[in-house]
Amino acid sequence: MRRSTWSELDERERDAVFAPPPASETIRAAAVEIVETIRREGSKAVFEYARRFDGYDGNDFRVPAAEIEAAVLKTAREDIAAMQMAIGAVRKFHAGQGLPDCDVETWPGVKCRRRVDPLSSAGLYVPAGSAPLASTLIMLAVPAQIAGVRDIAVVVPPQPDGRVNAAVLAAASLLGIENVFAIGGAQAIGALAFGAAGLPKVAKIFGPGNAWVAAAKSHVSTLAGGPAIDLPAGPSEVMVIADADARADFVAADLLAQAEHDPLAQVVLVSLGADMTAIETQLDRQLAGLPRREIASAALDNGLIIAAADRDAAVEIANRGCPEHLILQTAEPGGIASKVLTAGSIFLGPWTPESMGDYAAGPNHTLPTGGAGRAWSGVTVEAFQRTTTLIEASEAGAKAISPTVERLAQLEGLEAHRNAMALRTNGGRDEG
Repeated sequence: MRRSTWSELDERERDAVFAPPPASETIRAAAVEIVETIRREGSKAVFEYARRFDGYDGNDFRVPAAEIEAAVLKTAREDIAAMQMAIGAVRKFHAGQGLPDCDVETWPGVKCRRRVDPLSSAGLYVPAGSAPLASTLIMLAVPAQIAGVRDIAVVVPPQPDGRVNAAVLAAASLLGIENVFAIGGAQAIGALAFGAAGLPKVAKIFGPGNAWVAAAKSHVSTLAGGPAIDLPAGPSEVMVIADADARADFVAADLLAQAEHDPLAQVVLVSLGADMTAIETQLDRQLAGLPRREIASAALDNGLIIAAADRDAAVEIANRGCPEHLILQTAEPGGIASKVLTAGSIFLGPWTPESMGDYAAGPNHTLPTGGAGRAWSGVTVEAFQRTTTLIEASEAGAKAISPTVERLAQLEGLEAHRNAMALRTNGGRDEG
């Protein structure tokens, strides 16, 4: 891991510390080509890309209902129990979310209200490359169901045998999800965007994925009539702030938990006098026993250790870094957490590993990365909702508001606007 001291960096260098790597133009161009080819050629292109990239040789991406149901029987009872507990916790946390309706009389006789409705449809992308993420399906499907989304389509990259991972299918069965499709990559995003190859056209696409998926999501969201997307998502990120009393084994474990996701995962340790010798010893020891040690090692090679002079400096580092996951292994972590306003999710104290949030604590683990935390939040029930405003005025209400509307319309030089209001309040006669 590279080392730096925050107080020795100038403003330009501080900005550069967390600057995301430039997006690969090759990947972006390839993803756009896939999407645009699907837009032009439809289902034919989807199947061709699925054969090329996934080795898919079938003629229907939909996973049969019987196969989804049978996956529960193929999955260990202990795993099913763990999924059920996680689903329960995620439901419990998200149950209190959701946008409220509101009804207000803004002028005497002018009633305004906001109506909240679920999205008509949603596409959920569940990664299943080197690690099939059944947990991501839980995190996306539960808030969608609470919001009341009627049509939910799940896309999952197939295994070499053309089938979807049994654990992901078991999660789908437990969640009562019927529409699962064995397709991944940019071609899955294109199929959901345009409704091709038996997949439905959806209003919004959710879920993390590789660089091709991220680029495809970004592109389809810019197309006229294209779907919205949940949030910018790139390689996973963790920042651990550790003081002199932090347990070295805990710190190392939390860094490795993110490092094993992806060689491009961003792993940052902010030291407030932490015992670096002990932490590095633990990193070496724990890394040696990991099945995914090559991936984790590559991420650590690109990782960063930043020495912070005090807690205020640590807060500044966290706010600039906008980490997807922020772990606070410090005394009184709540004080730091209250001042960090850009993290996706914050884990307070030594007994709260990030993996707790990934699986079963309850909050959503689909979070913004790459600095997007400055303006974006993680997935919530609200992300699966939309609002409509309704206005209704009585004749008396129209007369009450008319002078203000007419004056402002004149101020902007929009005479037709003024006239539309004046007609209502002058006995149907335009006196303008």
